[in-house]
Amino acid sequence: MPVPDFQTLMLPALRVLGQQSPRTTSEVRQVLSAEFALSADELAELLPSGRQTTFANRVAWAYSYLKQALLISSPRRGVYEITGRGRTVLAEQPTRIDIQFLSRFPEFQTFRQPAASSEELPAPPTTVIAASLTPDEQIRAGYKQLRATLAGQLLERVMAVSPAGFEQLVVDVLVGLGYGGSIADAGSVVGGGGDGGIDGIIKEDRLGLDLIYVQAKRWQGSVGRPEVQRFAGALQGQRARKGIFITTSTFTADAVSYAAGLQVSIVLIDGRRLAELMMDAQIGVLPAEAITILRQDEDYFETLEAS
Repeated sequence: MPVPDFQTLMLPALRVLGQQSPRTTSEVRQVLSAEFALSADELAELLPSGRQTTFANRVAWAYSYLKQALLISSPRRGVYEITGRGRTVLAEQPTRIDIQFLSRFPEFQTFRQPAASSEELPAPPTTVIAASLTPDEQIRAGYKQLRATLAGQLLERVMAVSPAGFEQLVVDVLVGLGYGGSIADAGSVVGGGGDGGIDGIIKEDRLGLDLIYVQAKRWQGSVGRPEVQRFAGALQGQRARKGIFITTSTFTADAVSYAAGLQVSIVLIDGRRLAELMMDAQIGVLPAEAITILRQDEDYFETLEAS
């Protein structure tokens, strides 16, 4: 039989963890491959990129979606276990778990919604790619869903790095976006414990015509107005005009409103936005596959008609 699609794998994959948790991804793939009686050739089938097997890729997607719905969790990299919600779902004895089924959970609905900084195309409503979209819109919508999933994965990895590693990540992202001039220049001014609510200073451009003050914190809860207000006070103490407040969590609406009303310019970057910037600067990510979309060349055909 052909390799099952990732939605078909969701319920069996959840059942595997319901029988025994935690389990590694390799253990799960072994159980599922036996359940679906996949042949050696089917298990060896590769994606077009040639970097991963189709079966491993689809199991990973199934677990990614189950995790977004909080039916499973990952206590450490490459290991999964069922949650209380997951056991409740299994107790319902569903005949199938797919995207439509997972949409009953608010966390999954939030995951499926586009981030504020995403491109203009809406996220697919109930299927992986909405059938009503044109072919080029389907590609863009699928690309956006890939970015949304990768953003969540990146944020989890960022939360796991050391404080020094997080400081280095902030430097790499800012330099990758064109600030600081070079890693050496940026690294000499960002980090070091902070002073008066400021964790570092970085050049706005290679010439250092202006300076940007940075605060970078790995927070668990939402950052409120008091924290942003303290940072604004620190900027005033330095007679600074520009600041960046980076957090791995989120900002409250009051904090966002306060920052927007200041005379100094403070950019608030939450965890989701940080992950987006990491992808834009290609920090912590690698190209997996490139697809070239072709269009008809009218100029070429006009030269043929004129000849």
